[in-house]
Amino acid sequence: MAMDAGEIERMICEGIPGAKVTITDLRGDGDHYAALVVSEAFEGLPRVRQHQMVYEALKGKMGDDLHALALQTSVPKD
Repeated sequence: MAMDAGEIERMICEGIPGAKVTITDLRGDGDHYAALVVSEAFEGLPRVRQHQMVYEALKGKMGDDLHALALQTSVPKD
């Protein structure tokens, strides 16, 4: 069962409070998404840990309900 963009955004925002999340459906099939996640919580963390935080927020949905996620993370720019 595919996830919709709103559900992905909601889960990430719940798992990383204050994050700004932009989700794009890459193929229009509800199965291949790109996510841009900007959060102060990423400050000082290596990119790998930032991505782990997003995957943790998705609570095991990655690879099951969510087939593919092209992920970009960053801290807010002043």
